[in-house]
Order: sequence, then structure tokens, then C-alpha cells
Amino acid sequence: MADLNSADAKASEPVQSIEVEPTTKNEGTADAKDEGAADDNADEDAEADEDDAPGEEGDGRPVSRDQYKALKNIADILTNHKIQVKNEDYFPSQLFKRIPNRRVLPDYHEIIKDPVAISTLKQKIQRKQYTGIPEFVRDFALIVHNAQVYNRPNSGPVRDVFLLQDVFKEELKKLVDEGLIKEEETVFPDLGEIPDATPEPTPVSEDEEDNDDEDEEDEDDDGADDDSEDGRRKRRRRGGRTSISGRKGRDDDDKAGEPKRRGRPPKVDTPMEARIKAILKGLRKPKDKAGNLKIRHFERLPDKQEYPSYFAEIKDPIALDMIKKKAKRKKYQSIEQFMKDIDLLFNNAKQFNEDGSEIYQDAADLHTEAQKLVEIEKAKPDDEYLMEDGRRPLPNGILHKNELWRVGDWIHLQNQNDVTKPIVAQIYRTWEDTEGQKWINACWYYRPEQTVHQYEKHFWPNEVVKTGQYRDHQIDEVLDRCFVMFFTRYTRGRPRNISPTTEVYVCEARYNEEKHRFNKIKTWASCLPDEVRDKDYEMDLFDNPRKIKKVPSPLKHLLKDDMTDSGPLPTPQWGHPNAPPIIGGIHKQPREENQSPPPEPTPPPPPTPPPPVARQPSMSTVTSMAPRPVVNGASHTPTLQPQLTRPSPSLTPNPYQHQSISPAPQYGRQNSFAQSQTTYRANIAPSTPALQQNHHSYTTHQQIQPQPSLTPARPGSYTSSATPSHSQAAFGRPLYQQQTSTAAPTSQSYPNYSSATPAAASTYPDHRAGDVFVLSDTANASIPKSIRDKFPQDDQGRVLFFTKPPVVHDLTVRGKEGQVLKHTERYLKAKAEREAKKRARDLERTRMEAAKRVKV
Repeated sequence: MADLNSADAKASEPVQSIEVEPTTKNEGTADAKDEGAADDNADEDAEADEDDAPGEEGDGRPVSRDQYKALKNIADILTNHKIQVKNEDYFPSQLFKRIPNRRVLPDYHEIIKDPVAISTLKQKIQRKQYTGIPEFVRDFALIVHNAQVYNRPNSGPVRDVFLLQDVFKEELKKLVDEGLIKEEETVFPDLGEIPDATPEPTPVSEDEEDNDDEDEEDEDDDGADDDSEDGRRKRRRRGGRTSISGRKGRDDDDKAGEPKRRGRPPKVDTPMEARIKAILKGLRKPKDKAGNLKIRHFERLPDKQEYPSYFAEIKDPIALDMIKKKAKRKKYQSIEQFMKDIDLLFNNAKQFNEDGSEIYQDAADLHTEAQKLVEIEKAKPDDEYLMEDGRRPLPNGILHKNELWRVGDWIHLQNQNDVTKPIVAQIYRTWEDTEGQKWINACWYYRPEQTVHQYEKHFWPNEVVKTGQYRDHQIDEVLDRCFVMFFTRYTRGRPRNISPTTEVYVCEARYNEEKHRFNKIKTWASCLPDEVRDKDYEMDLFDNPRKIKKVPSPLKHLLKDDMTDSGPLPTPQWGHPNAPPIIGGIHKQPREENQSPPPEPTPPPPPTPPPPVARQPSMSTVTSMAPRPVVNGASHTPTLQPQLTRPSPSLTPNPYQHQSISPAPQYGRQNSFAQSQTTYRANIAPSTPALQQNHHSYTTHQQIQPQPSLTPARPGSYTSSATPSHSQAAFGRPLYQQQTSTAAPTSQSYPNYSSATPAAASTYPDHRAGDVFVLSDTANASIPKSIRDKFPQDDQGRVLFFTKPPVVHDLTVRGKEGQVLKHTERYLKAKAEREAKKRARDLERTRMEAAKRVKV
């Protein structure tokens, strides 16, 4: 603990800013050119310009040459001002010399509308751009104001800028005393209120910090830079300060309405768990004469290679880190069970070490101390361990909708921004408030379209990403169950004993919302609640692992022509404060190092060769054998059959890939498979094509018909005045069955539909796929019933959405009363006479033209 104490002392000093120096140095030459190139040579240029500048104080210039020299001197003093920190020089101006690079800190320029740095002051002094002393004072006041807006109160940058402010005011007072400027010119202007800061993370106790350290070995931190929220907290506790690149002290609504995020679920401990934590904390207090913690010997087991005799003698080895891990994962059911491990810990130490040795004596002292702590904790009433806000833990879960919801369950939550996309989440905490309302805390998982990502990024079908959003929800917001699998298992099978209607998602990465980065998960257990980390689920394995291809970004339609690889990152669109973004964003910046390149496009398969060509007859017989096309398709000339080409396989996508991207609903649940494959068909009798080629073109058109992102409806009956019912068998026929029945170009007999189809229908072949889709139950329920009743519905009351308008084959014209409208006999007779005269004229014209050709 000596190291931790020194770190705390280090953090309390007001001027340490070692953490941010690399950021400033690494901004690069681009930053220097873009924001503060004058800072490198401003001193010499400004002096040369001042020597050449004509005029004195009374020559009409807003700022005289002497005043410019004084202002330049103040800028130099601010730049070079230093203090001593642990016998080392420290410059408070380090963060304020240049404006932060837009590419390094894009959000800084979104928050700070008028960025100013010391280099800005030097540039304007060099170019003689100041219209008066108040403008110079206002520029420096902006530096102070911007630092307070962007950073937390009492953070390192804020303390540094206040030191510079004291120096600045002191220098201005000297100029007033010299009579070079007026006192009223040195007053700082009012630049607006400083937004309230989000609260600092609550201080953690020593035992909790040890828990965080212990988790480092089994939690995957997604990279050396530690993008996680916890990583930033640890660095601050160890002496680092919030820098200009750290967390901002602003209202939650200042950043496009982005809600607060929490990197850890809240504490909801039962009285027993609170007692165990108190005992563990108490064991960390006793120290020896040298000031060292006595518990240090028992933190971890000795190394097996260095101390093989220990493991030979001690049959049941245990260490404090193992006990803390069991407590964290809620393995202890009682204080007595916990104390058995404590007794075993110290008895092992006393058994292996000699009497009177330092470790033996420390183990004896701590063992006695543990017994005292147990009696003290047992004497306290349970009410003393209630949370400050009155939360009462519910470790056995919550009964809701006749189901028990426990920690570790995967759930769908209501999404106030989009009812069609419920929030995918996992329960981390369950409790009850003082009013009896039951609550859960759940970790959100985002869908790809809710993230900001690079335009070349591909995702698994049905993929979600883990976020740092741990949100509180009332139990009434839980819709149903779902399941999230790690991508290494997703292709091998599906969880056993889940409902056939349960949606199964796949997860491969964590998503950092502040940096908009994806980090591949190394250990899936690190993403789960402590209570279920060592629990596994059974699977129904596929016969063979499935090959699943990643799909392009769902936000590619948001790409703009003017986007460049150096453009700023887009901002997600936020809506309801307790819901994921309405939509994320897409950009063209270079790929991250950990982002895989886009997959190579799969070349189309070669076309299927035509069937063997039959012996060709002579040309003289071909002319005589050429038949006239027939409407009913009852007769086809055999000699034309070999000339028909089979449709290319590339134009006939697999119905499985076409209807459902994710293989989850299809495995082990025939009902769901039938639902995803079956589509509504317009209840009309298909007309017979005139030629076999037309039949194939019709089939191809059906097969490549794009599908909307809705759920295919189950076959069922519904009524619609625009769609007459003729064939219930054709109405519920699965799409894949129709495709396979029409794929081969061989001749086939067609059923006789003359009894059910109007005569005119045969001349209008149906070239459309009358698919019908429905919304999810949640989305459908969000539509008022009075509106739903105005539209066609299925037998479950879901509104039907058609991909094509209805085709009306009955061309009979009717009047308002429903009577058939037709021409009179007189009109029809006159029409026939006109057509007869026209045919006669055409025939005469043909004869005359033939006669002319004969004469020629």
C-alpha cells in the first residue's frame, strides 16, 4: 500500500500534469502548421515587425508600439512561467500553447466554439491585429473560460489555467502602475456561465481497488491503451489527472443529448455480502512495526516452481485473492462458509511456517482479528447495511410475467427510440426500491446501425457489440428473452432448451462510445456478470460448422460524396435519454489497426452448360415445322426444347440466404423455419405463359425479388376487397417450393385454371411476387387498434404489409350501382363495319404495293 499512498499524495498536488505531455508532443507537425505555427518563431518575427512599425502612442493606432511590446512580454511570461514539482520544472502553460488538433480531439471543437491559445495571442501581436487592450484581455479570458468548460472543476488543466490567470493579472497590474494601460481595460469580460460538471466517480475503498487489480488477469481490457471506463478511473487514482483529452465537465445534454454512461453496474449488496466486504477491509488495516501491511504475505499463493514443498505439504491451498474472487462472484451463502476459507487461509500459513517466524505471527494476529471482526459484524442489524437510497437487493431474481428474471439473463428491453429494435441487454443487478418497484440494471449491446464505424467495416448477420452502458430499468420494460453467443460458438450450434421464438445474436467486439472504436473480445467470460462467469450452457451442435459471411455496413447509404479520409467523425443521433442512439454514423477515415479489411467479393459461379443438343433437322424442315405460339401452352415443339437455356445459378439465390440472414431461427425449430420461408401469395390463378421462355423469365424475376426488412408473415386467411381469393393452396405455398418446381427448363404440364380464371386473365401474365410481411408484436401493438382495424390483418391481428399493389384481373367495367357497363348493339355494329372497311383498305394497299414490286 506504500505505492498507493504515494500515488494518492501525488494526485493531490495541484500542478502535476505529466500524463498529458505526450499528447501535446505527439500532435505532430500537422498540428503545428494548422493551429500554432507562429509559436515557433513568433518571438523573432514580432520583434522585427515592432522595430519596423512606425508611430508612437499618439499616432492614432489603437495599440501603440510600446503597448505591443508589453503584450508580447506578457505572452512570453505566460509561456515560460514554471514552478517546481518534486524538484523538477513544470510549465502550467504546456496545454495552452496551441489549440488542440481537430483530428486528435474532434469533440473539443464541437464543444468549444471559439478556441484560443497562447499562440493565438502571439500571432495577433505579431500581425498588429489588436484593436485595443480589452481585446487582448478577452482573448486570454477565453483561454480560461474554455478550459473550465471542457474540463472538470479542480482538474489539472483548470488548476494550471488559474495559475496562469494569476500571473496574467499580476502583469496587467504592473502595466497599469506604469501608466501604459488603463485599469478599466484589464477587466475580464463576462463570457457566459460555466456548465455544471458531471459528478466525479465515487471514491473506492482499498479492497475494491484490489478487486479491480485482481480482475486485470481475467478481464480483457481490449488493448494496451485501455479504452474502458475503468481504465481511466484507475489511472486517475494512481496519480494521473484529468487532462484536456480526458472526461469533460459538462452537462449531459451538451453533447448532442448524449446520456450519461457508467462503466460499472451499481452496488447492490445483501447484508451478508456487505459484512464479508467489511471483514476483508478490516483485515487490510493491521500493520507491523515497519508500517507494512500484515496481509501482504497472504495475498496470493507462492510460486509452484519456487516453493514446490508448500504444495506438497498443504493439501488445500488458498489465498486472499481467491477468497475475494469467490465473494465477488457471490459464491458464499453464509458468513460461516466465508469464515471457513479465512480459517483455512491462516491455518495453512501457520502449518507451513515455523513457530515464531514473522509470517506465522502475522497469520496468528490476523486470524484473531478476523474472529473479532466477525463478531462485530454479526452484532449489527441488517438495516444498517441498506443502501443509501433504500435499495433492497433481490438476489433470487424478480418474478415478472410469470417468469423469473435473474442476473445473467439475456433480455429485450423497450426501445423508446425505435419499437422495432428492442434493446439487447444482459441483467447485472436486481433490486426493489422503497416504494416496492422492482428494478434491474442491465448492460446494453448495440446493433451495428447504432454505432459510428468506418465505411469498410463488415458485421456478422445479427451481430451486436458490448458497450459500457449499464442502465437502470423498471422490470416492466422487459419485453422477452433473447440470447447472445460469442462468435466462436455461433457457427457451431445453438443453445439448448431455449424457446424456438428466442432471437439469437452474435457478439465479437466491445464498442468504445467515446472513441468510436471496436476492440475484439479475447475472453467472453470477462463480458459476463461475476455471478455467471463460471457457468456454461449446453448446446445443440450443428452436423457441420456453418460458414457465415459478414455483411457490409447497414449505414453505407449515409456515405456522402464529399467525405474524405481526414474528415471529422460523425456524431450519433440521440433521442430518448434512456435508449441507444436513433442512428449511428459512418466515416471514411483510415481503418483502425485492429479492423479487418473488407472481404474479397465472391466471384459468380460459371453458368450451367445447356443440355445436350438434339440432332438438328435440315433447314427446309425447320421452316415447315415452325409452329405457331399457342396460348394454353398445351403443345410445344420438341425440336425447340434443346435451344432453351437454363437460368444462370447466379440469378437464383438460395432461399435461405434470401429470406433470413441469420441461421439462428432455422436451426432446430421447424416452425420458425416455415415462418421465415413462407410468404403470402396473391390468391389468383397464374396465367399460362405463351412460350416456355416467358415461364423462365417469370421465375427468375421471382427469385431475385428484393425483400424488405420485415418479418415474413405466416400463411393464414385474411380478407381484402382488392385481392380476390381463388386458390387457398397457392395462397400458402412456400417460396422455395415454387422455385424448385420451376427451375428446370423441361416441359411440364400446367393445370387447367379456366374454371377459376377470367378469360381475359390469360393475356396478362402476372410478373410480380405478392409477398406479405408483418411487424413484430411489439411494433404492431404500438399502432392504435382503431388504425389497425382499417387495414388487412392476419389471424393474429397483425397488419399486413404488401410488397406490391394488388393485381385486378377482372376488367369488367361496372357502374355505381354495380351493374355491368357495356356498349349498345348499334355501337358494336358500327364498330364492326369500321374495322371491316379498314381491313379492306389495308388489303387493297397490300395488293397495290405487291403489283408495283412485280412491275419493277
